Amino acid sequence: MAFTHQEPLPAPPLYGASSVADVMTSAAAALGVDGFTNTLALPAARRVVVVMVDGLGMPLLRRYAAHAPYLRESLDSARILSSAFPSTTAASLASLGTGLPPGQHGMVGYDVLDPAQDRVVNMLGRWDAAVDPLTWQPHPTVFERVSAHLPVVTVSQPRFEDSPMTRAALRGAAFVGAGTIQARINAAAEHLATAPAMLLYFYVNDLDKAGHRYGVDSPEWVRALEDLDAALRLLARRVPSDTLLLLTADHGMVDVPPSQRIDYSDHAELLDGVAHTGGEPRMLHLYLDPALTADDRDALALRWNEAFGRRAWVLTREEAVAGGYFGAVSDAVLPRIGDLLVLAREGIALIDGRRVDPGAFEMVGQHGSLTRAERDIPLLILAKPEGAKRRGSGKGARRG
Repeated sequence: MAFTHQEPLPAPPLYGASSVADVMTSAAAALGVDGFTNTLALPAARRVVVVMVDGLGMPLLRRYAAHAPYLRESLDSARILSSAFPSTTAASLASLGTGLPPGQHGMVGYDVLDPAQDRVVNMLGRWDAAVDPLTWQPHPTVFERVSAHLPVVTVSQPRFEDSPMTRAALRGAAFVGAGTIQARINAAAEHLATAPAMLLYFYVNDLDKAGHRYGVDSPEWVRALEDLDAALRLLARRVPSDTLLLLTADHGMVDVPPSQRIDYSDHAELLDGVAHTGGEPRMLHLYLDPALTADDRDALALRWNEAFGRRAWVLTREEAVAGGYFGAVSDAVLPRIGDLLVLAREGIALIDGRRVDPGAFEMVGQHGSLTRAERDIPLLILAKPEGAKRRGSGKGARRG
């Protein structure tokens, strides 16, 4: 009998209803751009700013709300969305930028198998030179579609201007680079004032960096949240009065103590029959040797389940796809997903010490799995035009 996971799984992300994939498309509809659906029922506006805070899960925002008095003002009316799956930056930013689930845009993890090369490639800062971002993610982005009707601007760190991630999933906007968050606020305010209608994307990753390095329960993370709160209060003061200012995130985060950062490459029985390992420490992709028999595959899955089944969900690619975790999966994307997936449900990180930088074992904050701490993200309306009404949930009206 084929292996099946042993523990009940959380529900999949609600792509097309209340996920990160619905934020930018709803923003476009709120602007009245034709062809988009206002799934999140955002109020109509002439200008929309979407602030993406890397690493700000809803449970964290609630836990430390006292340190974020400005954001706390919007918490009562906040909406909980789901990150993409895996709950990691590459998957969620690509869903934000395209409006598609990972099974369509193909960014199904931090690093994943490129079937054409039969090797694992990175989806963020170490993008493989042999992988063309436009071929890997060929669907038009929301920015490309909106820019035919009104100005679209990205305000972010200069190093992301021509990054493969930007070219794959966030292409189509005029890019404005600024090193500090104060400079980004100034740039955003200046550009919003140049046109009567605009979609502006504002990216902040200081919180994520603090979480990975120090942990989300650290003084350093709390200080980063306090700085973010002050900066967003200033941004809200600087945007034009007819602006809809939204905040969302790509994922949350959990702290993993050193004793639970496990080098599974020390366990030969877990790698017997595994051709490649990918993903992230809380959501592994295991790509199996094609020569393995069905019985051998089941035996390997059982070994992983025996080793970690009380602390992780172990499931097959078929189960993950049938369960809707990646959304609808295209034929091109299917082989990028591991034959076996291992998803942490307790505070562990599973690391392949053979192929990662030693610094991976120093990382405190982690994410990627299906726990609420990792997958629940906020949607906050920080400012909206006075008297704004909801734009219809059907197609917009703006045509350029």
